[in-house]
Amino acid sequence: MEVINTAVREIDVDALAEQVFYESINILGGLRKLIEYRNLTWLPSLAEAAYAVVMKEELMKTHKEIAFDLGLTPQTVQNILRADAQEVEKFIKGEIEKVDEHKAGGIAKLAYERVKKDKRITMKEKELEVLGVDWAIKVLTRLRGTDFPLDKEQLLERLKGVVIKDKPFEEIVNEIKFPVNTPAEVLKEIKRVIG
Repeated sequence: MEVINTAVREIDVDALAEQVFYESINILGGLRKLIEYRNLTWLPSLAEAAYAVVMKEELMKTHKEIAFDLGLTPQTVQNILRADAQEVEKFIKGEIEKVDEHKAGGIAKLAYERVKKDKRITMKEKELEVLGVDWAIKVLTRLRGTDFPLDKEQLLERLKGVVIKDKPFEEIVNEIKFPVNTPAEVLKEIKRVIG
């Protein structure tokens, strides 16, 4: 857990990013709506966007610094941070048919605003476990600050003990293609393995 001590307050980046992620799911309609979508492949992007927004707003990091920390391209981070939250909100509400904004970035921005305003999250971690989507946050948290690329042993050392959809990472790692070059690639490989 990274805790940043600023002049006035301490910021738990991981905890705040998790809250933004959880609130993002609430914005999308909650657990029932997610189950109706039946396609949760975009959740890793939402987790990345939550971290990017928190790092920008709370730590005042540049898009290049965020990209380095998260293992994303600077362009991806720039797209996340430039997303127009209000346009994405109109799209979610069905007020417009198409949006050219980075959807996960816009949703994360909306969620960040709500979290900062409300200072609370209604979704519990157990609810995310039911959906099997909590793993993306756990993986990104464990990979934070890691130098890439990683081989099998290095990745196993970082993610030992993580359980994804009732399967220990120690079993999942055997089916991952190595080396992995970024945290995003790790998430994609895990998603591929767990189906």
